[in-house]
Amino acid sequence: MNFTIAADLVNLDRIINADPIAITFFIGYMAMFASAVFFFVERGSVEGKWKMSLLVSGLITGIAAVHYYYMRDFYLATGESPTAFRYVDWTLTVPLMCVEFYLLTKPFGAKGSTLFKLILASLVMLVTGFIGETSGIESNVMWGILSTVGYLYIVYEVFAGDVAKLAKASNSEALGRAMFLLKIFITLGWSIYPIGYMVLPGNLLSGAFEVSSIDLFYNLADAINKIGFGLVIYSVAIAETAKAKAAKA
Repeated sequence: MNFTIAADLVNLDRIINADPIAITFFIGYMAMFASAVFFFVERGSVEGKWKMSLLVSGLITGIAAVHYYYMRDFYLATGESPTAFRYVDWTLTVPLMCVEFYLLTKPFGAKGSTLFKLILASLVMLVTGFIGETSGIESNVMWGILSTVGYLYIVYEVFAGDVAKLAKASNSEALGRAMFLLKIFITLGWSIYPIGYMVLPGNLLSGAFEVSSIDLFYNLADAINKIGFGLVIYSVAIAETAKAKAAKA
């Protein structure tokens, strides 16, 4: 028992004082847990057709919070990057973020085929990325290219595909603002992931900065992207709910 308490105190000291990566694991866990609670509670504030969007936002941040809790412990115990935990998290949460694009545009005519293509592209991006990151130096460039293809398809859908066309045809100012912000998340916020991948040994940006610092960037990007994504969805839901109430008055 005393040994366990001593180990916990050492880990706490690393979180508070010494290790910036450990700090971001802790902050990511707390921030995404708090965000999940917020999204679940706020479901009661929006119109029925937007409740599912906030439920998904809560699931994204809630799933991430659970994984960050275990990733934090893994990192503190081993000092190594929790790659497997991280990819399990992404495999669950990134497709759900693609579901958010569908739910945003569903009230304006989005079809199930659009959702299927987005989820398929996200899974291609993640599965090939995981294989590339764990299969060794010899093949990580090839798998990285395949992963990038999945990512670029999602970018295409948001900027010029079905999602973009439906958003433009919706005549909703709230949706227009949301899509503008989500495009920033997709292009700037998500770009940290392929950049982190390319820094791996043998890849295109190998040696650009320390591989050990990748978790620092991933943790900050995850918190900003997942919480930010949910807040954008929340803003649309609140605005459209207010519009619907005004129309009925």
